[in-house]
Amino acid sequence: MQLWLIPMVYVGASVACGLVLPRLEQTHLSTYTFDLSVTSAQACLSAVASGMMALTGIVFAMAFVMVQFNAIAYSPRLVLWFARDRALFHSLGAFSATFIYSLFTLAWVDRGGSGKVPLFSTAIVAILLIISMLLFARLVQRLIDLQVTSVLQSIGDKGREVIREIFDELERRPAMHQAEAASIPSSDLASQTLVHSGRPRTIARLDIGALVQQAKQHDAVIVMDSSVGDTLVEGSVVLRVHGATPTLASKDLMRAIHLGAERTFEQDPKYPIRLLVDIAIKALSPAINDPTTAVQAIDQIEDLLRRLGRRNLDIGLSRDAGGAVRLVVPMPTWEDYLALAFDEIRQFGASSIQVMRRLRAALTGLMDSTPIPERAQAVRHYLEHLNLVVEHSELDAADKAAALQEDRQGLGLTARRTETS
Repeated sequence: MQLWLIPMVYVGASVACGLVLPRLEQTHLSTYTFDLSVTSAQACLSAVASGMMALTGIVFAMAFVMVQFNAIAYSPRLVLWFARDRALFHSLGAFSATFIYSLFTLAWVDRGGSGKVPLFSTAIVAILLIISMLLFARLVQRLIDLQVTSVLQSIGDKGREVIREIFDELERRPAMHQAEAASIPSSDLASQTLVHSGRPRTIARLDIGALVQQAKQHDAVIVMDSSVGDTLVEGSVVLRVHGATPTLASKDLMRAIHLGAERTFEQDPKYPIRLLVDIAIKALSPAINDPTTAVQAIDQIEDLLRRLGRRNLDIGLSRDAGGAVRLVVPMPTWEDYLALAFDEIRQFGASSIQVMRRLRAALTGLMDSTPIPERAQAVRHYLEHLNLVVEHSELDAADKAAALQEDRQGLGLTARRTETS
């Protein structure tokens, strides 16, 4: 559902109720009236209607502040995440519904000179007013949630949710063995190639079930050239089909590949790490110079990597009910995750003792917690690279010695274990 439809539903419902309910009340429940003078009722309803319009303007101002603050303080990629908050659109809808229904109720006060104030319509206005105030309080709380700790925690929670959903589902499928990996058809032997045409679009989600079903129906294997999070430009190869006779319908294939204007969290465990790294390196820029925020971002990054380090990352194969491989999707390796998480922070934070110490603690923790020796060895290589970065930095000898120590707080609690280059 498009978000702009949410307030429209509220508006449509309030107009329909405003046209129907007061008439039904006048016809069947006219004996029930509100014990309030006509003048007072009209004044209250007018105040509610005018106040809702003013409150709507305040909400728009709050939304603008949220968008600007997130773009400047954190990352431009976080803007739409907060701007698409459904609570904002429900609030606008509730305020509009309260305004509209108040006007309709006002029209039925002292209807035909009766001197009566409709009880149930007035009660509905009061209920809508209370709901609007609760939603307004929720929006104020959203402003409090814009503090850096809450933002980083929210991104980390989304990352943990994505990892759990993706890997819990895909790990139920058999892993790809080396023999199967070697038997994946070469791109030169493809019987069909699907190419993107149009403006640049990003792969937001794959309907794996639909792709597997199409491949099974044609006894084919679909090999994705692009993965979730990739941006397709004119002429980009989306996928290749092997063994299909006749060829698969391009429209059906594209219908199973959901494209969007930008990356999303869905099916993309790399995206929350990307956002955390963006916040960290922006905090490390000379214009901001906030290494503590980078340290807090590393806290969340380390947690996500520890969860990934215990998972089976070779989940790019999807089979049909008979066990035949039908879909091959490129998936990031452990080294890809390490490069995404640490390369840019290491480069931009090389002159910060606090960041170097926290990075060392994160890498050491990953090395100790990863149960797979090959992954632990990859982390050790990163740790050795970090030593070289400190050794060739512009820090003096004393600062280099401090930067070669572990500290999960960055600066505050030096671990006993140290590394030397």
